[in-house]
Amino acid sequence: MTAKRLVHAVVLAWGWRRWLTAFAAGALSALAMAPFDAWPVLFLTFPVLVWLIDGAAAGRWGGVLVAATTGWWFGFGYFVAGLYWIGYAFLVDARTFGWLMPFAVIGLPALLAIFTGLGAAAARLLWTRGANRILALAVALSAAEWLRGHALTGFPWNAFGYALTAPLALAQSASLVGIWGLTFIAIAVFASPAALADDPAETRRPWLPLALGVAVLAGLAGWGSWRLSHTPTRLVDKVHLRIMQPNLQQDARFNYAARQQVMDRYIALSDRPSGPHSLGAHDATHLIWPESAFPFFLTREPNALAQIAKLLAPKTVLITGAMRLAEPVDPTHPRAFNSIYVFDHDGSIAALYDKVHLVPFGEYLPLAPLLERIGLQVLTKQQNGFLAGDRRRLLTIPGAPPALPLICYEAIFPSEAVPTGARPGWIINVTNDGWFGISTGPYQHFQQARLRAIEQGLPLVRAANTGISGVIDPVGRVISSLPLGREGVLDAPLPRPIGAPLYARVGDTTAFVIIAIAFFAVVRRRMSASAKKI
Repeated sequence: MTAKRLVHAVVLAWGWRRWLTAFAAGALSALAMAPFDAWPVLFLTFPVLVWLIDGAAAGRWGGVLVAATTGWWFGFGYFVAGLYWIGYAFLVDARTFGWLMPFAVIGLPALLAIFTGLGAAAARLLWTRGANRILALAVALSAAEWLRGHALTGFPWNAFGYALTAPLALAQSASLVGIWGLTFIAIAVFASPAALADDPAETRRPWLPLALGVAVLAGLAGWGSWRLSHTPTRLVDKVHLRIMQPNLQQDARFNYAARQQVMDRYIALSDRPSGPHSLGAHDATHLIWPESAFPFFLTREPNALAQIAKLLAPKTVLITGAMRLAEPVDPTHPRAFNSIYVFDHDGSIAALYDKVHLVPFGEYLPLAPLLERIGLQVLTKQQNGFLAGDRRRLLTIPGAPPALPLICYEAIFPSEAVPTGARPGWIINVTNDGWFGISTGPYQHFQQARLRAIEQGLPLVRAANTGISGVIDPVGRVISSLPLGREGVLDAPLPRPIGAPLYARVGDTTAFVIIAIAFFAVVRRRMSASAKKI
């Protein structure tokens, strides 16, 4: 079958063939995300979406409903393939939560695909013949992706723009336009080959969109390479980090009876020499443990605090995730925060942060009174769920610059990494991806956390229970890391921040301006085409 006939078959596909084609194209698109990073595959899959929307014109109401359904199937395939790993969390306690696994693996992608469907429907409303429809898809789908990242507390995981972040040179553009600007660029560039199949009688230069798309990528890569070559990694003096990655199984993290074994493991691993010239924890100025590190309330366990004080040298500070019991304590309905503690060398609390952006169903139940009646509970089994912190705040850390704390899920939100007030010197991200086993999820999470460093021009230090832990400089270089699924310690310096890049100063404004200009260009073309028909 020739290329022209294949495109023709896609355009004319109807019924189950159309939906299967859209689903397959969406599922294949997930290969563009970590850990595969096969982003050129989008040069094949996004044109398929364009051709399917072309063929939607045969439906009612200008094909808007058919386009919406097509977009939904494309998104459903993308999210099923990209988010399958969420099902692993329901197997940690399969007796309690296993029955919910199909609802999460199928239900969440089905809901997220609504946004992709809305984007395809909006694109169809702006649709015209020729290359302009590629710009229409980029505008509409980028807006839908932004909406996905904000509506109902937001879930911007695997936004299409992350396809342009695997090559570090291309990722530098996030310092200018952020993830939403990258999403617009990615859709426009990767959909551009669709014009090659246009009728030359209607499109004078069908090769031009692809040529412009390749030129844009080359320009971004060139600028990114220049930025990397002119931004060496500089280090903070007298700060020596040690990150402890325990690789602790999830069932142990909720077993109070195992509290001493957990503490013994943390202490021994934290003090383990990492090389022939390492003395262990005493070498570090800052020891970092992951999110919710203990199966108990740390400040309510004097023996654990005593062990920590004994571990820490006079110059060493501990930064750790832990649950914090809310005060005053109600014995019948105790509430807790998911927090970060900073302990000084004598075991006293030097700073504290409570997580602000909680995970729905993981840390709290939306519509809790209703859902609790049918037997649902949060995956963390925290009674009544977690409380949200009142505001985002910097951590004042002895011996180091002030840090912006992000706990787990908070690192996927660009707006969460925008500090208020004084600019921090680094970002500290503690997390627990142990829920998701050895899957693609932790790699995707690490990829997204790295982009926050590039957007803000701040180094990011990440401590993860099962990995991936690492230290990332302010332009996204991974200085050092520990692989997924292994226990160990990581000794590394703390990179210095760079001057605030454009995105850190103006946020999403630049991306919104670019998308708005493209929108008005599309509308003008649409109105012109409608006038010619009249």
